[in-house]
Amino acid sequence: MDPASLVRDVTTADWLALSLLIGGWLLIGHFTEKPPVGRPSVSWLMQGYRRDWMVQFVTRNPRIFDATVLDSLRQGTSFFASACMIAIGGGVAFIGNPDQLHGLVGELPTIGGSAALVQTKFMVVVLFLTNAMLKFVWSHRLFGYCAILMAAVPNDESDPQAALRARQAGEINIHAAKNFNKGLRSIYFALGALGWLLGPYGLIATATATIFVSWRREFASHSRKVLLNLSK
Repeated sequence: MDPASLVRDVTTADWLALSLLIGGWLLIGHFTEKPPVGRPSVSWLMQGYRRDWMVQFVTRNPRIFDATVLDSLRQGTSFFASACMIAIGGGVAFIGNPDQLHGLVGELPTIGGSAALVQTKFMVVVLFLTNAMLKFVWSHRLFGYCAILMAAVPNDESDPQAALRARQAGEINIHAAKNFNKGLRSIYFALGALGWLLGPYGLIATATATIFVSWRREFASHSRKVLLNLSK
């Protein structure tokens, strides 16, 4: 990577577009986990249902259903973590091949700038994917902790430890879900970052679309309406 050519090729529009992408990612994450009063997000609403799940878990017998649900959650995190690892490997291999980058720049006129700039654009995508992978891995481990806590809940619901262990399992479950959601958001914005290959205005368009889709799914989706109606 040639730093001199990179500095020369990065324009003010590129910096503004990149700021929009990163700023949108941070703001959506903040408002999803800490929504405004009176405007709960889907993720925030689901926290209550996860706590209710653990309350019902104490009295459910047998508890095979709960174990099956938790196993499906762990499988989901494992799948996304594996997919991110494959995508990261491909991205790193592509970035590390200057000849391939030069060929791409020459063959696709829509990709402007030097090979160093194209490397930087792909690095942004890889960084989002790396963050996603780390979140999925940690989420997978937290769901494992949740499974152990659930197994520690006494079969006798009158045992004073039963409610305590169930509440602990619920909070760990919520924390695992938060990391899973963070991983999904990173994947969304990694896809949005690919718009930079079309130039700064392409990135502005894809970043705006990613922000809108992420906001809509959390604050204006049909699933949110269903959760709100059922919670009344």
